[in-house]
Amino acid sequence: MGRLTAVAEPYEVYAVHYAHNANARRANNFIGGDPHDGPMPLDYFVWAIKGPERAFVFDTGFDAPMGEKRNRQFVRSPSVGLKAIGVEPGDVRDVILSHMHYDHCGNYDLFPHARYHVQDIEMAYCTGRCMCHGGLRAPFEEADVVAIVRKLFAGRVAFHDGVEELAPGLTVHHVGGHSKGLQVVRVWTRRGWMVLASDASHFYANMEEGRAFPIMHSHEDTLAGYNTMRKLADASNAIIPGHDPLVLQRYPAAKPGLEGIVARLDVEPI
Repeated sequence: MGRLTAVAEPYEVYAVHYAHNANARRANNFIGGDPHDGPMPLDYFVWAIKGPERAFVFDTGFDAPMGEKRNRQFVRSPSVGLKAIGVEPGDVRDVILSHMHYDHCGNYDLFPHARYHVQDIEMAYCTGRCMCHGGLRAPFEEADVVAIVRKLFAGRVAFHDGVEELAPGLTVHHVGGHSKGLQVVRVWTRRGWMVLASDASHFYANMEEGRAFPIMHSHEDTLAGYNTMRKLADASNAIIPGHDPLVLQRYPAAKPGLEGIVARLDVEPI
């Protein structure tokens, strides 16, 4: 995909940890299960992308009531970690949604002035005939889908079709797979091009071993998405998975006191 051609200051990139699923097992995290079953918990993140003039938030997570409903361990509001790195949610003007599953598009009241960036096909998917099927509908929440439609009528949704530049050094790329309209973010940083995968790969192991997470719209598109991300990133370790607790182990805290809360990703892994 090449290096940056337009002039752009590198972005700072952060993973903000807000929830946990301690009950997940290896057999649940790979299509076809895993012969070495055992605990394999998930962490839940939102991501902050800070430029010299503006900050973007990638995904918005869920709140405490949703955590209780979905049997997830809600740790803290994403706003805590965002504020700790100087991103005031009420001031955010651009939110990028990877897709519309419940754990990526809630907490909408935290961002009252933001415009939401989604792929055309994801909006069509979560409001269309595929939601007649319980298995496809299960990761979505009615309230979240209704909320994004309301934002649409309030003029607060920007649609994208495939690849689009949101700002110099920051692009979105449709990959599909896990959800029909899933998009990843490519961002220019001090270590070159980085890709925030969100659920294009839940764990490092999914993409490294070519074994998809079992919740998906298309197995084919999921596997193709791994290759797309490798082409977009300047290094294999510059692809950040969406739910892997190893992220908090491989990257340093954004600053002292934020260990386990916010990791800085635009630096070399530990």
